[in-house]
Amino acid sequence: MISHFLKLEWKQFFRSASFGKSIGLKIIMGFFALYLLATFLLMGVGGYFMLRKEFPNKDPFLLVNQFMIFMVISDLIFRYLMQKIPVMDIKPMLLLAIKKSKLVNYVLFKSVFSFFNLGSFLLYIPFAVVLITEGYDVAGVLGWTFFIIILGLCLNFLNFLINKSNIALGALIILLGGLWFAHKYEMTNVVGFFRGLFYSMYENPYLSIIGVVFLSTLYYLNFKQLSKIVYLDGAIKSEEKEAKTADLSFVNRLGSVAPFIKNDMRLIWRNKRTKTVFFMSFFFLLFGIMFFTLEAYKDSLIWQLYGAIFVTGGFAINYGQFIPAWDSEHYRMLMSQNLSYRKFLESKWYLMVVMTIILFVLCTPYLYFGVNKYLLIVAGFFFNLGFTPFIMLYMGSFNKKRIDLSASGFGNTQGTSAAQFIVMIPVLVMPMLIYAVVNKILGFNAAVIAIALVGIIALLLKNTMMNFIEKKYQKNKYATIHGFKQKD
Repeated sequence: MISHFLKLEWKQFFRSASFGKSIGLKIIMGFFALYLLATFLLMGVGGYFMLRKEFPNKDPFLLVNQFMIFMVISDLIFRYLMQKIPVMDIKPMLLLAIKKSKLVNYVLFKSVFSFFNLGSFLLYIPFAVVLITEGYDVAGVLGWTFFIIILGLCLNFLNFLINKSNIALGALIILLGGLWFAHKYEMTNVVGFFRGLFYSMYENPYLSIIGVVFLSTLYYLNFKQLSKIVYLDGAIKSEEKEAKTADLSFVNRLGSVAPFIKNDMRLIWRNKRTKTVFFMSFFFLLFGIMFFTLEAYKDSLIWQLYGAIFVTGGFAINYGQFIPAWDSEHYRMLMSQNLSYRKFLESKWYLMVVMTIILFVLCTPYLYFGVNKYLLIVAGFFFNLGFTPFIMLYMGSFNKKRIDLSASGFGNTQGTSAAQFIVMIPVLVMPMLIYAVVNKILGFNAAVIAIALVGIIALLLKNTMMNFIEKKYQKNKYATIHGFKQKD
């Protein structure tokens, strides 16, 4: 039966109306996935030797166990944001003499072979082989590896249980940040506790059976949850949602652009994909820590600038690259009204500018890493405040693919086109080129000022740039409407 389901999904994939339209994007995403899997494999093979080289006085295996808890929580957050819940078109199946349990088991079984789990296999199994060749106890390594892989599968099913809970996402981020803060400032021996916990799977391989107990429990909970909704009336019944209102009167002070901003704010908060983008912008605040502390980047100011662009530009980049596709569901209605196109575009501009300012204020703790690193963030802030919103709005005039706002968030490639890749060039490459050239000729301070000036000049030319962008949208108006009418 499972092989029959696989054949049906394979045929559905190739017979889909959107297959031919997005074949280029599928190829690009396929190469990107292969690149990531190859990276996991290389890390699995070479991770032990890299740790031994960087920390010659420490046991690499103990180091991995020491920080495994951070990897586990980060993996769960990553899955929450990117992993799509496995589904299949089961409505026609419900009319046939197929047991409901077989459908549910197939959906859950299919998730085991997801990209995220395959990445774990390619990371930990080669690492285990290296441990055995380096003289570690074979039984201990096998028990530890078995537990870690089972733990990855547990995260797979745990993610399906919490996937729709924003509270769960917030709790995970707070937990990750709290554990790292406690470790960083030696408030408690966090890494020592979890090192002993994970290392016990090596010392006592039979304890790895605990992972099987957790996995069985989570599988059963998912099975019960899916079984409750796999009914014909549940499958065809329209989902009813209660619209929640909020007091947005404070936006009225912005004048005639306020109704558009209110509409955007409601759209962001009421839909999963836009909400994911909103929360991801705060997650990008952590990019600075990675680029300011990792050995590979901490001595390279040009790569630190790359991180500095992201910490304040996370929202403008992720939200801006899909303008105006966020409004694709009701775009025809908007364009048929006696509304100002300029105000529609300015509402998007205000959102990106305000969020950039908020993110910059939240970057204040980065002063801890030194004045020079914080100046890179300041330069990135002015660049994202002035230049980034305009380039995002301009490239948005080429967006003609609709977006299903209720679909999964960051891992969803729906609405993605060449414009999303091209727009990254001026936003991410341009500041680095400016820095490289000016820093070589005039020094660090001049380079920082030059990057900031690009944003300031763009702000001073706001009216000119908005007029140019508005004309571009007006020119492509009907092509955009036609594009948003097309369904995958």
